[in-house]
Amino acid sequence: MKLGAAIAEIMKREGIEILCGYPVNHLIEYAANADIRPVMVRQERIGMHMADAISRVTSGRTIGAFCMQHGPGAENAMGGVAQCYGESVPVLVLPMGYARRLANVDPNFNSSQAMKAFSKSSEPINLASEVCNIFRRAFTRLKNGRGGPVIVEIPADMWNEEVAEPLNYTPVLRTRYGADPVHVKEAAALLVNARRPVIYAGQGVHYARAWPQLKRLAERLAIPVTTSLGGKSSFPETHPLSLGSGGLAVPRAVPKFLGDADVIFGIGCSFTETSFGIAMPKGKTIIHSTLDPNHINKDVEARVGLVGDAGLVLDALLEEIGKTVTADRDAGAVAAEIAASHKEWLAKWLPKLTHNEAPLNPYRVLWDLQHTVDIHNTIITHDAGSPRDQLSPFWKSVEPLSYIGWGKTTQLGYGLGLAMGAKLAKPDKLCINVWGDAAIGFTGMDFETAVRERIPIMSILLNNFSMAIELKVMPISTEKYRSTDISGDYAAMARAFGGHGERVTRPEDIIPAIRRGIQKTQEGVPVLLEFITSKETEVSRPGT
Repeated sequence: MKLGAAIAEIMKREGIEILCGYPVNHLIEYAANADIRPVMVRQERIGMHMADAISRVTSGRTIGAFCMQHGPGAENAMGGVAQCYGESVPVLVLPMGYARRLANVDPNFNSSQAMKAFSKSSEPINLASEVCNIFRRAFTRLKNGRGGPVIVEIPADMWNEEVAEPLNYTPVLRTRYGADPVHVKEAAALLVNARRPVIYAGQGVHYARAWPQLKRLAERLAIPVTTSLGGKSSFPETHPLSLGSGGLAVPRAVPKFLGDADVIFGIGCSFTETSFGIAMPKGKTIIHSTLDPNHINKDVEARVGLVGDAGLVLDALLEEIGKTVTADRDAGAVAAEIAASHKEWLAKWLPKLTHNEAPLNPYRVLWDLQHTVDIHNTIITHDAGSPRDQLSPFWKSVEPLSYIGWGKTTQLGYGLGLAMGAKLAKPDKLCINVWGDAAIGFTGMDFETAVRERIPIMSILLNNFSMAIELKVMPISTEKYRSTDISGDYAAMARAFGGHGERVTRPEDIIPAIRRGIQKTQEGVPVLLEFITSKETEVSRPGT
């Protein structure tokens, strides 16, 4: 069989049903012939983001895949590849490459070399006879250990190469590894004897699907739980022990309880220092459980390191703790303390969350959104900046994998591709992205992809006609040249593309518009609801 047919067959055997891409990459045709659905985007970065979400919302059980043209197509995808690397998301990236005789001739773009610095592995196909070995290595890296993008570059002169039949390829194994039992005992003793412990859960809990174990541990020892944005929804945020999630913006309970903690147990997290994550207070006893030993002591000093799958680590901890703590501890006092903190904090923010004048306050829009959708059947994500900070502290996730968050750097426009990828992987869910008028300027054309590819997402646009969070740092350029002003009628754009678009300006119209939008998605129509908002810049930072 031809090389492309062999690659498509390997992908199919590995359970890939969707290939996001942009031509020209001949794998698109081979995939379609093998009944793998090609989803064509308007620009490469969005395709990477869609593949990213497919992997995320399935805990990596289905691997997202993306292919693109050699040269400029591969160059334009680099931001999406870097995003997957920063967020440890397993995605199969399949760039076409220059013909082998030109692949290493400057200035030709060599993906397997250029992307090596921000990929888990990177390899070109130089011999058709090696294709099974190359993809065996690729999928082993995708399905085992800490996630990350894996690059397999396909030179443009290889499509007519033959691969021997029958194809010698079996789907690769998945393995898990757990922590040293000695360290498990040390960690268990610290948690059992801690005066005010806190659990900090990261996205490793999602990939391990260790949600029940996390809940059992919290309840057994009456430990409050907070999460990273990547780990958000790993613990139900309506639970009495939930502090909420932490990013740049946080509920007041998160810094309060971390500040008062004597032991902090990080599970499935990297503790990476970032402006978009929780800053760990100094002087605490840290137990760090991570899949990657390179993360131990990277940013915070750990007393105990538990290297392994979050599910195996939690299973071992629960077993060890069960030897001395045989019933759930009384959580009444700590739950009451958490509830009091939440109540006091929410009271401060309710005027914004229930603001009843025009222009709309974005907090009011997101508050009404949360109380209108079926939150148990919703997957939501956001863009960078204000949408992230206005959504993440207040949105209470109750089901695992219902919130796609990220904790490090990102490109504006990320949320649209995430929502589309989530909808492709979970078609029965209401999939929402929240973005601002700056973000839609980066990737808004790909709303047409949602229409054309029949991906009925609901896109919530907060439009204040400004780069609002930049106002404080660009006062002169704003005053003299209006450098932070931006504009557009994005609801009209959505209608022009064939979707459902509405512009909402009055508070009383927020909920009816959301309900109409939900109905349209159920009819298979992508929706863009444009809410005209104020230039709100206040966010719930620690200490507020």
